[in-house]
Amino acid sequence: MSSTEQALDDLDLKILRQLMSDSRMSYRKIAKELGVAPGTVLARIRRMEENKVLKKYTLSVDYEKLGFSVTSVTEIRVSKGKLVEVEKKLAELPGVCAVYDVTGDVDAIVISKFRNPAELSRFTKRVLSMPNVERTNTHFVLTVVKEDFNISI
Repeated sequence: MSSTEQALDDLDLKILRQLMSDSRMSYRKIAKELGVAPGTVLARIRRMEENKVLKKYTLSVDYEKLGFSVTSVTEIRVSKGKLVEVEKKLAELPGVCAVYDVTGDVDAIVISKFRNPAELSRFTKRVLSMPNVERTNTHFVLTVVKEDFNISI
């Protein structure tokens, strides 16, 4: 267990759960919900921000309603010793939601969103033309069953 995990107590976890359900919730409302002083909530949140437990506040967006109807999962094989360099470039490409360094037959997996298959095609060709990318295997997502990176804590 890391020092950050040890430093979090039950109240910290309760505060995190409140913020995960609504990151716009005021400190006063969180305090009222949890039966503690607003200053306590503020101090706990600031400490979690300083310790990088809370990295940023964000929204949950329905990208399909914004026209991003294509989701892809791309497996990438990279030349030996060039993985970090390639992953940094992949992370900067438009439409890329996540880049994972993985074990197995491939070196990296990229999750991306696009407006249409033509955008996905251009993305795939751009990735294939990148130096040190040896091979890709792109999966077109047919149905999103679950897409939520907030897990129960």
